[in-house]
Amino acid sequence: MLQMAHHSTAIEGNPLNSEQVSSLFRGEDVAAREKDKQEILNYLSALRLVDELGNKGLPLIERETIMALHSTLMKGLLPQEELGTIRSGRVAVLDHLGRIVFQAPPAEQVPSLLENLLQWINGPSRDFHPVIVSGVSHYELVRIHPFTDGNGRTARLLATLILYLRGFDTKRFFVLDEYYNTDLKGYYSALALADRTGELTGWLEYFAEGVAVSLKKVKEAINELSLESRLKEKKGQIYLDERQREVIRVLKREGRLRISDVQRMFQVSREMANRILDPLLENGLIVRRGLGRATYYELS
Repeated sequence: MLQMAHHSTAIEGNPLNSEQVSSLFRGEDVAAREKDKQEILNYLSALRLVDELGNKGLPLIERETIMALHSTLMKGLLPQEELGTIRSGRVAVLDHLGRIVFQAPPAEQVPSLLENLLQWINGPSRDFHPVIVSGVSHYELVRIHPFTDGNGRTARLLATLILYLRGFDTKRFFVLDEYYNTDLKGYYSALALADRTGELTGWLEYFAEGVAVSLKKVKEAINELSLESRLKEKKGQIYLDERQREVIRVLKREGRLRISDVQRMFQVSREMANRILDPLLENGLIVRRGLGRATYYELS
């Protein structure tokens, strides 16, 4: 929840870092603009709403669902009358020079466009993989731009809710928003390409790649925790510095390393590489194989 709140609001320009977000989550105050703090608190509240809806097993995603997400996200950030309310005027997305990079559909078209999207989500989309449904829904809500502000955040929450309801990420293991936030140029380029061409393949490839990358990070974290747990059980508590931990991680992934690999990893001399490996050898965490130039190291 903390990562999602941080990364999704950072995409929209919120300057608070992960530590500040954690402080707000714990009920502590931080030195920041009230608006920036409110955005974080609202996003955390909206994530709790997603959990609540997911746990209920919401049978349909209705207009009221999206309105509730938007109202929660934008409380105290927009006038009361604009919370969970379809916009009445035209909106556009501008670049840093004030040029229009995206023109949303006219306000009078929004109700029918939104209704069409919801009909597809609740009907024909059942034949498609949850990741595809989530990606299409994310893009379409951004394209429709039903609100005066908060459209991107609402779209990302809708995509998360769909994955949750369709059983793809019921334990909320991965954070797609981090993938977008670390590649903002790619995120906006993929959305813009779909806008220009009216064709969603490029966007869905980007979206699915984000899911794959995010899940891979989760897998690596689980493997690392699992390995550390096994090592502790086998050898007892052993202090490893960050470089030694990285050697263990790489050996877990690659199977074996040579001394020259360790030198390249940390940009150190052969002597220093040996000093990094020595505690691992002494504690029986790794073993040396081969002789001379053919020497390599493996996990014990």
